[in-house]
Amino acid sequence: MSTLSVSLKKYLALRRRLGSQLRGVDSGLQDFVAFAKRERASYITTDLALRWAQKPAQAQSATWASRLRMVRCFAVWLSATDGRTEVPPVGLLPYHYRRQPPYIYTDAEIAALIRAATRLASPQGLRGRTYSTIFGLLSVTGMRVSEALALDREDVDLKQGILRIRRTKFGKSRLVLLHESTCQVLAAYAVTRDRVVRRPATAAFFLSERGTRVSGCATRYTFAKVSRAVGLRSPTPGRRHGHGPRLHDLRHRFAARTLVTWYRRGVDVERELPKLAAYLGHAHVNDTYWYLEAVPELLELATRRLEKRTEVK
Repeated sequence: MSTLSVSLKKYLALRRRLGSQLRGVDSGLQDFVAFAKRERASYITTDLALRWAQKPAQAQSATWASRLRMVRCFAVWLSATDGRTEVPPVGLLPYHYRRQPPYIYTDAEIAALIRAATRLASPQGLRGRTYSTIFGLLSVTGMRVSEALALDREDVDLKQGILRIRRTKFGKSRLVLLHESTCQVLAAYAVTRDRVVRRPATAAFFLSERGTRVSGCATRYTFAKVSRAVGLRSPTPGRRHGHGPRLHDLRHRFAARTLVTWYRRGVDVERELPKLAAYLGHAHVNDTYWYLEAVPELLELATRRLEKRTEVK
């Protein structure tokens, strides 16, 4: 094992003890260390970090900057014990963050995605039930996919119609209320799950046929595959599933549809917006306000509401 590999193992262990979830950082830095080994580099240099960060060449500048940032943090820690380590300067790969406009699925598209997921082939028939239930749950609750996959059985109270979200993006816990129809679907899934997987290896609510927790990578890949099957993504060469609406857009749809409904019903949106922010687990209400600019229909409705207020004055 190389010196960098040993150092990385210690670094990641320390970050985990400090409470970091290291989403993507562990695999990213392991890839960097493998790259360094191929380049026969025994310590970090700015040039080495830059060349790795700018792969793949067609990636967005934000991706490059993120990759360089994770190497820089590792280098800062490593420089305390290895004087040869070069710490890449801050801002070496600058970028301007542009939030991708949301795709607002129609009811028909959601139904098609769920039907296609139900038809996914698997030896014991659980795969289709698992992914169709996950996609449906995300569409009616606006949860993050990571939150849904992190649910344990004890977090799902179908009698009370409540989900307990404990592992959130910003470390905050919250409750998500469920409609009775959603509870019925989750209950039906649980029956199938328990019949197929007699001895699960985890307490997770959503299981693979091996009895393990469903991973985010597998969920996103499956969603892309299903999206292509229903025509939401164009075919691409090889085993790729093209570009198009994302799994995260199910969350955007929920938020946008909620706001549109409020505007149409004459609800005081400005007063209710903090409630929606709390329900979605947003760190700041400004993250929820973003939908007013990102969704044309919402911007139009908000403008009409403002014009009416101006006329009254």
